[in-house]
Amino acid sequence: MTDEIQLIEQLKSDTHKESAFRELITLYKERLYWHIRNIVKSHDDTDDVLQNTFIKIYKNIGNFKGDSKLFSWMYRIATNESITFINKNAKRLQTSNQEVQDLAINNLASDVYFEGDAIQLKLQQAIATLPEKQQLVFNMKYFEDIKYKDMSEILETSEGGALKASYHLAVKKIEAFLTED
Repeated sequence: MTDEIQLIEQLKSDTHKESAFRELITLYKERLYWHIRNIVKSHDDTDDVLQNTFIKIYKNIGNFKGDSKLFSWMYRIATNESITFINKNAKRLQTSNQEVQDLAINNLASDVYFEGDAIQLKLQQAIATLPEKQQLVFNMKYFEDIKYKDMSEILETSEGGALKASYHLAVKKIEAFLTED
């Protein structure tokens, strides 16, 4: 915990900001990449969103109050940037967010960075059928094993039964989708 406090202090200082930010990127780049990738699906889009996320973190670190973990704050930014990206794409293509997600899933099979097999592709298709919040909760719990407490900070929602219910409902819908055939 003291490492995080020290890192935050360095990020907020003019003399250490650059080196502290490089350390922050080293510490969190991969985790944030996969978090964003689970939402936007495409490697190239993920890189763009990740870059925007780090730019926002860099510009706004001075506003970080410390009411949550630094990790949760960064994940919240990454989540919001991912959703904004999907919304912008939907608007640009004059289509729905769901259709943007379906298109991303369809493109996964030809994505050279997607190492999944047919089963993993089907799982991604199943996840895409979920409402946005259930997708987020499922991805964070299933792929990233994020604790409900941290998830509540990231999604700015109460930790109570709502998150657990969202996850279990998502699991049931995914199981139903996967056993349809």
